[in-house]
Amino acid sequence: MSGFFQKMKGGSQSPPGVGFSEIAWSWLGAFLGIIPVALLHYHFFSDGDLVFLIGSFGASAVLIYGAVRSPLAQPRNLVGGHLISAVIGVAAWQMLGSAPWLAAAFAVATAIAAMHATKTLHPPGGATALIAVIGSEKIHSLGFLYVFFPVLTGVIIMLIVALVVNNIAESRKYPEFWW
Repeated sequence: MSGFFQKMKGGSQSPPGVGFSEIAWSWLGAFLGIIPVALLHYHFFSDGDLVFLIGSFGASAVLIYGAVRSPLAQPRNLVGGHLISAVIGVAAWQMLGSAPWLAAAFAVATAIAAMHATKTLHPPGGATALIAVIGSEKIHSLGFLYVFFPVLTGVIIMLIVALVVNNIAESRKYPEFWW
């Protein structure tokens, strides 16, 4: 049992901080990546039944603009992780929605397993699956359309911005790999 608790002490030093330039490029990428998605949401879809801005996009912005070299931030992970998780989340809601607590746990756990199995692990994908379960009636009424709109469309917009912004500075390169 002592080995179990020993693991919780950690084993390495905290990584070094980043310079102002990296902070500025991360800020700019996130700002420019969320703007088009938020504009579409608030100016075209907020009065109707469609939703375009979901919380997991904020977490994706942290990765694709702030941790551009992370394997979790690469296009395969970004797109695949969100899509797989969205499908699983919608299916979980449709099958288990009468027990939302079970649907939520099933959606997140299954999304993680599926992302691992497909080499598309993207932590915000877990939130995308969860949003399909705990989201509003607007989200639930989308059914599997949720996978394409808002998820795929929003992710593609953010990916395009990441490809442009992350390659302007000589010190940055995105992506590290596609597939």
